[in-house]
Amino acid sequence: MIISIGIDIIEVRRVREVLERTPRFCERVFTQRERDYCDSRGAVAAQHYAARFAAKEAALKALKTGWSGGVAWQDVEVSSLESGAPTLEFHGIVRELYEQSGATAAHLSISHTTEHAIAQVVLERADD
Repeated sequence: MIISIGIDIIEVRRVREVLERTPRFCERVFTQRERDYCDSRGAVAAQHYAARFAAKEAALKALKTGWSGGVAWQDVEVSSLESGAPTLEFHGIVRELYEQSGATAAHLSISHTTEHAIAQVVLERADD
């Protein structure tokens, strides 16, 4: 049963600009694994950073918390399954919030173009 959804869209240009203007932004917002992945994408790294940023926002919208209560950017991590499909990993306070929500699965879909990145998160609870 679906218990919640979250969606976010962002302009890639905005992410590219903040990456260039504020180098510490990456370290504050993205985990080392996320940075390694995005940086490996070369010229289109900003698109991948933007997609992960949108995924973090969408996840917290689905959890209905936003960035309050001590939530940290790196508490939400985007990684990939062996198939290449994106997946979410929750850490720290966000992991606790996820468990409290009753969700048993978090589904993530991301997409990006040269101009925009979008992410949707669906939280699901298994029917017993």
